[in-house]
Order: sequence, then structure tokens, then C-alpha cells
Amino acid sequence: MSRFEYAPAPESRAIVDIKSSYGLFVNGQFVEATDGKPFKTVSPASEEVLAEVSEAGPADVDKAVRAARKAYDKVWGPMSGKDRAKYLFRIARLIQERARELAVLESLDNGKPIRESRDVDIPLVAAHFFYYAGWADKLEYAGVGDDPQPWGVAGQVIPWNFPMLMLAWKIAPALAAGNTVVLKPAETTPLTALAFAEICQQADLPPGVVNIVTGAGRTGQALVEHPDVNKVAFTGSTAVGRAIAKSVAGTHKAVTLELGGKAANIVFEDAAIDQTIEGIVNGIFFNQGHVCCAGSRLLVQESVYDEVLARLKRRMSTLRVGDPLDKNTDIGAINSAAQLAKIRELSQIGEDEGAERWSPECELPAHGYWFPPTIFTGVSQAHRIAREEIFGPVLSVLTFRTPAEAVEKANNTPFGLSAGIWTEKGSRILWMANQLRAGVVWANTFNRFDPTSPFGGYKESGYGREGGRHGLEAYLAH
Repeated sequence: MSRFEYAPAPESRAIVDIKSSYGLFVNGQFVEATDGKPFKTVSPASEEVLAEVSEAGPADVDKAVRAARKAYDKVWGPMSGKDRAKYLFRIARLIQERARELAVLESLDNGKPIRESRDVDIPLVAAHFFYYAGWADKLEYAGVGDDPQPWGVAGQVIPWNFPMLMLAWKIAPALAAGNTVVLKPAETTPLTALAFAEICQQADLPPGVVNIVTGAGRTGQALVEHPDVNKVAFTGSTAVGRAIAKSVAGTHKAVTLELGGKAANIVFEDAAIDQTIEGIVNGIFFNQGHVCCAGSRLLVQESVYDEVLARLKRRMSTLRVGDPLDKNTDIGAINSAAQLAKIRELSQIGEDEGAERWSPECELPAHGYWFPPTIFTGVSQAHRIAREEIFGPVLSVLTFRTPAEAVEKANNTPFGLSAGIWTEKGSRILWMANQLRAGVVWANTFNRFDPTSPFGGYKESGYGREGGRHGLEAYLAH
């Protein structure tokens, strides 16, 4: 049979107007930093410098927190829920209006395929603001008492893997509950957060309700440890989450932590194989594996192991790695040189420890940060690649014989964020879901998100929930 020739379908960069430099967003205005050095944000697909961004030092963070406190005391806290809802709804509509621009900007700054930014990330961002706009005047039904009150000023630190979506997860429920916000985006992906600051201006959001301070670890630490921050929300690595938990211990601050994962994707012999293969691919190669709940451990029942592995390899051979702005791209660029080095290191360790490595033939671009989709077979539970979060497009494959063995292997991890089950038996799905120590369990699908559903983990995957009524509850004093 003849095959169609590949033809690039690039999205235009012209829709995005990236400024040469950006300040901090404090009290409704972009301002210059006073005690930090500027840094550059680069496109991981080309290593091109996109913009110079201000670094917020402790004095800048203090100004942002004071602006948030004033806005909380004078405007946002006293405002009715009905009026707060109007602002959230307006923000959601502006996100929809600027969706194409935001998707291109996200792919440029992050490296993820435009198809994911356009079809998943940005629509979910708008959906979260619409959803929490509906909650803003119904807080007494959130399950925390008849007269729930906001915490006050929320300090929020988000990661680089879903920059705009994590912003929505944090800011939308915080504002709906009546809090004001100081948010620090990741240093490698600040541009969509700064675009969101412009949207806040467009929406005429009162000054100080949302503040954006850019920078690296020093900025985040200053925000988390600021004495006038009432609520801390963090998504990122378990190591940083531990440090945050220690720093706020003994203080008045409320905390939610959404940390790392090492999810098991469990395939039983009666699973619909074609559907399952798509779920496996989506579970680990979506967003280059830069997903805290990625299905990075594949557990396959022995009786179908050979068939699943053969079909998985065939499907992986069709994945296209390349330009994130090409609408045909399946796997984009690794977010940074540091993350690429970590993926390479752990993959080499996997080989050194005796696992068998396989990747389909694919030509990687000459510039930028790239890693091919990779699977390891012959993996034991003692291997580091089966225990540590790689946060890249790397899948470890293990086997099991019985449901009990699958549960034991799936739970044999310090993490507990998510899991997937593939079977046609509803009773088995329910039994497995009750046995698995994971905050989110998907059945015959993977990486499905909805603003109405809570998300979060157990053990070293953190505590607290985001999304749904539970995510709103985290921003209300009990």
C-alpha cells in the first residue's frame, strides 16, 4: 500500500508578540525588580532566547505580598461572591478569546506539542475559571460550614510542565474563595503567567488581587516563608515539597502539596488491546513524560505480555518527534538542558543495572533538547528506573500473574499519586481501585482531567486536593 508523504503543518508564531523583557506584575502593574538579577527564558526546541525576565528578590516579594494583603482587606475580601464570580467569568472568556495565542506561547516556552497546548491545556485553563466562577457565590455548600472564610493571602509556586494549567488550578479556586494571590511560575516557563497578568489587566481585576513574581528557588523560598502569607500551595518535586513542609511547620500557614509520582498502568489479559496501547502511549509520552501522574511503570499480565509489547513497539514507531509548533508532532522538546541530563543519566543507569532499552528509529533535531520515546524491559522492582521519577518519555515494563500481585507491585513505591487499570471486568476495576494506594485511579483511560474532579496524592506524592469542591475547600478556613 502507498503511504502519504509527511508534510509539515506549522502553527504561525506571528500571533504571539513576545516582548524583549518583562518586569514583575505587582499591584496591577508591571514593575522592575529592585533586588534580583534578570534571567533569560529560552525555547527548548531551538535554544533561542525568547525574552529577558526579571528576578524577584525578597524585597520584591514583600511588595507583592503587601499589595495582595491590601487588596484582600480593602477590596476582594469584602466583595460579594456574586461580584467575584463576574471577574472569574470575564477572565475565562478572555482566555478563550486569546486561546490560540496562549497555546503558541506555551509551546514556544515549554516545548510541548501545539496539539496538546491547543486541545488540552488552554481549554482546561478556561474550564477551571468557568467552573470556579460558579462556586464563588455558593461557598456555604463547599462542605466547610455555613460561613466559610478565605485564608487571606495565598502564596503559590507552580512547575514548568503545565505552566498555564497549574496557574489555573491554583488561582481560580483561590480567587473564588475570596483569597488574593502571589504566584511564582517556574523560571524556565514564565511567559504564559505574564500573559495571564495582561489578561487580569484586560478584565479590570482590582489591583493586587493577582500578583506574578518571576524567579527561581530564591524567589519561591521568599514567598513561602513570608510571614504575611496565610496559605501556601506548591506543585513540584517531592524534595522541594519536603523543604516547604519543614519551613512552614509550626506557623499559622495552611499548606497543600502536589508532588512527584511513579504511577502504575496495569494491563489485564482481558483488556481491549488497541484501546490499551493508546492509553499506555498517552500515559507516558503525553507532554514528553513531563507529567507527575505519568504511567511510567507498565504492569502487564504475563499471558498477554508478548502481544502488548509487540503492539506497543509498533505504535511507538509511528510517533513523530520534532517541532512543537508542527500540528503533526506527537513528542516535543524536553523542557531544559538540566532535565535532559537527568533523563539521560537515569536511562543509562537502567542499562547499567541490566534492563534492556529500546527506542524506535527517529531523527532528532540538531538543536534543542530532545530524547526519543524509550521503553525498558527486563525491569525488576529493585531497578532505579522502576523506583525513581524520571519525568521524561521513559517507560519501565514489568509483569504480573494475579490481581493481588499487580496490587502489591503497584503499591511498592513511596509515591501514591495515580494509577491506571485496563480490564473489561467492572468488579475487578472496583476491587483494584480500592486496593491501590493512589489519589487518582483511571479505568480504561489515562491522563483524563476535569475541573470538577479532585486531584492529589498520598505518601510522598503530597497532601491536599486540587480541582472540584475539594480544591475549593483547600482555600477556605475550616
